[in-house]
Amino acid sequence: MSAFAIASTAFVVLEYVVKIVAVGVVPENRRPSSSTAWLLLILFLPVVGVPLFLLLGSPYVHRRRAAIQAEANRLLAQGTESIPPVPETAAISPELAGIAELSRSLTSLPMVTGTNHGVVMDYEAGIDRMTRLVEGARESVHVEIYIMARDSTTEGFFAALEAAVRRGVRVRVLLDHIGSRKYPGFREFLTRMTEAGIEWHLMLPFLPLRGKARRIDLRNHRKLMVVDGVTAVMGSQNMIEASYGSPRNRKIGRRWNDITVELTGEIVSSLEAVFAVDWYSECGELIDVHTYRGLGDPGSESHLLPAVHEPVRAVGGEVNAVQLIPSGPGFRTEPNLRVFASLMYTAKRRLAIVSPYFVPDESVLAAITTAAHRGVSVELYVSEVADQFMVDRAQSSYYRALLDAGVRIFRYPAPEVLHTKCFLVDDACAVLGSSNMDMRSFGLNYEISLLATGGDIVEQVRDVIAEYAARSSVLDPAVWASRPLTRRYAESVMRLTSALQ
Repeated sequence: MSAFAIASTAFVVLEYVVKIVAVGVVPENRRPSSSTAWLLLILFLPVVGVPLFLLLGSPYVHRRRAAIQAEANRLLAQGTESIPPVPETAAISPELAGIAELSRSLTSLPMVTGTNHGVVMDYEAGIDRMTRLVEGARESVHVEIYIMARDSTTEGFFAALEAAVRRGVRVRVLLDHIGSRKYPGFREFLTRMTEAGIEWHLMLPFLPLRGKARRIDLRNHRKLMVVDGVTAVMGSQNMIEASYGSPRNRKIGRRWNDITVELTGEIVSSLEAVFAVDWYSECGELIDVHTYRGLGDPGSESHLLPAVHEPVRAVGGEVNAVQLIPSGPGFRTEPNLRVFASLMYTAKRRLAIVSPYFVPDESVLAAITTAAHRGVSVELYVSEVADQFMVDRAQSSYYRALLDAGVRIFRYPAPEVLHTKCFLVDDACAVLGSSNMDMRSFGLNYEISLLATGGDIVEQVRDVIAEYAARSSVLDPAVWASRPLTRRYAESVMRLTSALQ
C-alpha cells in the first residue's frame, strides 16, 4: 500500500473517530438546538467545526469564576435568611410571589424594596444623571458597564470620576475587554484613568500572552453604577456616545435608544453585591462593605454582603417591590431564562416585550406563543433593521411562528437602533435591564435585570413602550410572507449559527 493510500485511510478513520466522539461529547450539558448546530458543523465540516468547538464550544465558564459565584451565593443566602420572601408592605399575587422565590433560589437575592427616581429614555439625559450622582459622591463610586469610551458625550462623566478621586472618593471601574477595545482611543482612555487614580479592571480579559485566555465569546454585558452604597443606576445603556463613535452612523442618523432607572433603598444592596462579586472575580480584592443590618458578624467571612439601606423618599419617588436578577455563565441554572419564561406564563391580558436582539430559547418562544394562543395581547418591539447582520437575519427567522400565533411585531424605524431591554406583564410587573431575549444573554453573557411590581416603575415602563409603539410600524403578515427566497435562506443559516453555544 502506498504512503498516499495509508495517509488517506488514516484520515478517513480519524474523521470517523472524531465524529463518533462528537456525538457523545457535544450534547453534554447543552440545549438540544445548540447540540444540533454544533454536530451539524462538526459532521459536515470537521476541519472547521472541531477547532471552533475547542475554542468556543465549552458549556462551562472558567472553574474559578464558577466557584467564586457559588461561594457568593452561599454567603448571600446566609446573610438574607431572615428577610421575608416578599416585602411585608407589598401586595403581590401568589403566582408572582412564587416567581420571586424562584429567582431567590437561583441567585440568593431576595425581593426587597426600592425607591424609583425615574426611568429615563433620553440617552444624553441618562449620562448626565449619572454624572450628577458622581459629582455628589462622598465615599465611593462603583461603575460596571459593558462598553465604555471617552468621547464628547461621556467626557463630563469621566471628568466627574477624576474630580471625585481628587476629593478622596474611592472610584472603581469595570469594563468588558472585548466589548470596549474596538472603540477609538481605548488605550489612551485606560491610561488616563490610571493617571487620575481611578482603579479599573477589564472584565473577562482575553490576553493570552499574559496568561489570561478563555472563551473569547463570553461577555460581561452588565450596566450599573453604585454611589456611596446608597444610590444606584442600571439599565441597557453603555457609556459611549449615541452613535457608538461611528462617523457613518452619525451621517445616516443611526442612534441607539436606551433606558436607565435610578434607585435608592434596599435594592442598592443587591447591585452592590453584584459589583463586589465581579470586582473580586477580576482582581481578587474583597470590597470592604457591611453585612446586612442585624445579620451576621461584620468581622466574619461575609465580605460580599452589603448593607441594607432604608428606602429614601424623594420628590416624585415611589417605593416599589423589586428584585435583582443577575445571570451569566457563573450561574449553572440560567436565572434570567427561567424567571422570564415563568413571568410570561402568568400573563392574562397583555405581554409587551422590547428586545433589540430576539433569538429566543425554545422555552421562551413557547411561553410567548402560548400566551398569544390563549388570547393574551402579545407585542414584540424590535429594530426595523438590527445593527448586526447575523442577528437581524437570525431574529427574523422567528417572525413567521410569532405572526402565526397572533403576536404583533412592532419595528422601530431604521436607521435608529432600539437597544432597550424590557418587558411588561399585564399591569402587574415589569422587567428592565441589560438582558436581551436571545440565547447569548441566556447562556454566554453576564447580565442583570430588575423585576419590579407594586409601584411606579411598571407605569413608567408602560409609558416607554407606548412611546416606542407610537414611533414604530406593525409588521404585516402578508408582506412578510412575500419576502424573497434568498432572504429566507439567509435567515435559516443565521438561525443555525446563533445556536452555536
